[in-house]
Amino acid sequence: MTAPTPAPAQIVRPYGDTTGDGMVQLSFTLPVPHGKLAEGSALQLAGKMGLDPAMVVHAKAMGPDFTFFVVYGRVQHLVDTGQVVVIERDYPLLSPREANLAIRKGLRRRLIVIGGCIGTDAHTVGIDAILNIKGFAGDKGLEYYREIKVVNLGAQVSVPQLVESAREARADAVLVSQVVTQRDAHVLGAKEMSAAFREAYPAEQRPVLVVGGPRFDEQMAAELGVDRVFGRGTTPGEVASFLVHALVTGGQAA
Repeated sequence: MTAPTPAPAQIVRPYGDTTGDGMVQLSFTLPVPHGKLAEGSALQLAGKMGLDPAMVVHAKAMGPDFTFFVVYGRVQHLVDTGQVVVIERDYPLLSPREANLAIRKGLRRRLIVIGGCIGTDAHTVGIDAILNIKGFAGDKGLEYYREIKVVNLGAQVSVPQLVESAREARADAVLVSQVVTQRDAHVLGAKEMSAAFREAYPAEQRPVLVVGGPRFDEQMAAELGVDRVFGRGTTPGEVASFLVHALVTGGQAA
C-alpha cells in the first residue's frame, strides 16, 4: 500500500443556503426529557461547539428521558484541503474477466476467500454485499468470479472459529465485516482477529487480512494489524481487484 498523500491545497467553508455561508447541520441526543429545557440545552451545546447563530430545526422524544435533535447553524471554521490526508487506490480496478484471468495465470488454482462477522456482530449486510453473487450497487459479488472460491461463515463468528475455518479451507484471504461500533467494538475485534492469525500462522503463510465497515478509517490498517481496511461504499470489484493485487500480481503468488 502506498503512503497516504495530502490533497491539493484549497481553503473552503461549509455550504448551506449560499456559497461559503458556513452553515452546517448536525444531530445528537441528550439525556433530557423532551421540552423547552431540552431545546435550550441543545442550543447551549451548539453554541459551545461554535455554531452561532444556531437553531433547533427538529426535536423528538426518545422515550421519557431522552431527546433527539437536529440543529442548524453557522460556523466560522475554514477547511484547508491541503492538510487532508487520503489513501488513494494503489492497484488497478479489474473487471471480473480480468480478475479471473489473472488468478488463473498467476495462481494456477482458485483463490480461496473466507469471510464473516466476528464477535457478537450479527449485521451480515456488508459481508453479504461483498461475497454473495448478487453483490452491491450492480457490482457482482465474489461468488460470481469463477476463479474465486468463497466461504461465507455468516454472523457472530468467534475469532478462534474464524482461524480454524481459515486453516481448514486453506484460505488465501480473510474478510471480516464489523458494523457494531459501541465502545470501539469494531477496533477491538479487528485487533483480536489480526493477533490471533499472527499467532496461528508463520508470517509467510498468513492469509491476507481485510476488514471493512462504515466506521473504519482506511488509514487504520497498520494500527489494526491488517493488510487493508475498506470503508462504506466499497464494491465487490474493488475487493476482488485488491486481492488479485495482493496475492497474484503484487508478487505473493505461490
